[in-house]
Amino acid sequence: MTATSFRNVPTSRVEIGGRSLAYRSLGDGPPLVACMRFRGVMDDWDPAFVDGLARSFRVILFDYSGLGLSTGEASYARESLARDAKDLVDALDLDRVVIAGWSLGGLAAQVFAARHPERTSHAILIGTGPPGPQPRGADPVFLPTALHPVNTPEDEEILFFEPASAASRAAAAASRARIAGRIASDRSPPVPIELLLRLLRESHDESAFFPDPEGSYSRALASGAVPLLAICGDHDIVFPVENWHDLNRAWRSLHVVTFPDSGHGPQHQHPELASDVIASFVRNVRGGA
Repeated sequence: MTATSFRNVPTSRVEIGGRSLAYRSLGDGPPLVACMRFRGVMDDWDPAFVDGLARSFRVILFDYSGLGLSTGEASYARESLARDAKDLVDALDLDRVVIAGWSLGGLAAQVFAARHPERTSHAILIGTGPPGPQPRGADPVFLPTALHPVNTPEDEEILFFEPASAASRAAAAASRARIAGRIASDRSPPVPIELLLRLLRESHDESAFFPDPEGSYSRALASGAVPLLAICGDHDIVFPVENWHDLNRAWRSLHVVTFPDSGHGPQHQHPELASDVIASFVRNVRGGA
């Protein structure tokens, strides 16, 4: 069967650094490498969002080391996740890429962009936050809900959508149905709760979701060398959009787009709009300090 959608694209693998990184590639155009959220694997991306991106990009999704279908030592340290992305880019012999990330993956994407600006044409930061301490922290409901052994549809509405909005709840149900509709046999297994708790303990820092004690990430990202697009919901219970606002004038290439009545997964509530915004941003915005 020819892959025409994320619903049926097969899994490929590269061997690098003593482990196997599983990835899926769909579409043609500039390469866009997408880093996944906390607790997520490749099959947790919404096919409508991926297919929308694939109209403009070669979209490359992957499982982090030791998670999903990838082998190796698992870690949620931001630098380790960014290294997975860099190793995959190198293994696929890609020159410059659009680096994207959702939530925790957005932190990995920022590390990648800060450390490898010469390999980064643009950075797409979805439902995530900037480096360092955040003026507004996560809602107390987030972590207990995120760590339920199995996330129910109601949990997903709380975590990724806006449960106070009927339209957002309907979008959550539609997205969940699309995600469940992948017809390939090589689905990525979910992250076991025991492993999830260990990774969380090992990567936790009381000072910030995204520690930046020497300010090196902030300085690199503020320089304007890499165009940055933050796509946010107006009620993100993990990374409130307000934490980006004070940076708009300080970070020379930062663009912030906010979707109303949306939560931590705006690209799943509005997959076509989000993919169109990303494509337009990459076409029309250029970097340069």
